[in-house]
Amino acid sequence: MKVTVIGAGNVGATVADVLAKKNIIKEVVILDIAEGVAEGKALDIWQTGPINSFNTRVKGVTNDYSHTTDSDVVVITSGVPRKPGMSRDDLISTNAGIVKSVTENVLKHSPNTIIIVVANPLDVMSYCAYLTAKIDSSRVFGMAGILDTARYKTFLSEAIDCSPIDIQAVLMGGHGDTMVPLPRYTTVSGIPVTELIEPDKLDAIIERTKKGGGEIVNHLGTSAWYAPGAAAAQMVEAILQDQHRIFPCCAWLQGEYGQKDIYLGVPVKLGSKGIVEIIELDLNDDEKALLDSSSASVREVMAVLDDMALVS
Repeated sequence: MKVTVIGAGNVGATVADVLAKKNIIKEVVILDIAEGVAEGKALDIWQTGPINSFNTRVKGVTNDYSHTTDSDVVVITSGVPRKPGMSRDDLISTNAGIVKSVTENVLKHSPNTIIIVVANPLDVMSYCAYLTAKIDSSRVFGMAGILDTARYKTFLSEAIDCSPIDIQAVLMGGHGDTMVPLPRYTTVSGIPVTELIEPDKLDAIIERTKKGGGEIVNHLGTSAWYAPGAAAAQMVEAILQDQHRIFPCCAWLQGEYGQKDIYLGVPVKLGSKGIVEIIELDLNDDEKALLDSSSASVREVMAVLDDMALVS
């Protein structure tokens, strides 16, 4: 089995590192446009093999997609962060151009691959990759919900003083302030979370989760990478091992939840063919309203990409 990670930045390198340590893949290729960066990070990770007891070969290349040939899964982390003075439209235009080019090059060498998008803005970049790829949407989707849910579980575990491993939760909607955590579907070892924490504390945790990425940016001055990288790696593992695990992912909806022609975070089942099934929960009126509001926000950003006519 072979996995390619496009982008040797903090997130991309973390994806490769976590995957290598799982020791379930023959080869991980890291590709970047910056001369020597992917090679250096790949060599550094590969040299931890004797220490961390893994056999996965990690290889870095500079902008040569021939080395990605026959990848089972490709994770796209490349893109630029929003910089001071940069408008939302500028960010979308720049990153859409990158994602479009990457997707085209990836599919030239791995036409049967599964694509996981991590580049931001996540929802619209998943849309961009899908429009470019022109393959079944079950093979093009985004990583966001696993990360957002992990943050939600982490904050809950601190408040309840329990292991985060015991918390099960679902989070839906767009990746950002309009995401929709669902307390009704949140349990701790089967116990409804509402029986273990006061409503005001739960509301505060939900709001903190929505701004979880920004909290880290405020501390570091840059985006997170350990948790996003680990989240993407978990998706890759579920696909390669055909685990049929149920995760919240950014998926192309065609009527599910009353939404059509939109990439939105929903629970899905992941297996060897990518998204095996989109799972529809029975949302109540309040939850539906929150999801509708989130989808409206995502559609606004998708419309910006459509108006640019960069992909079709």
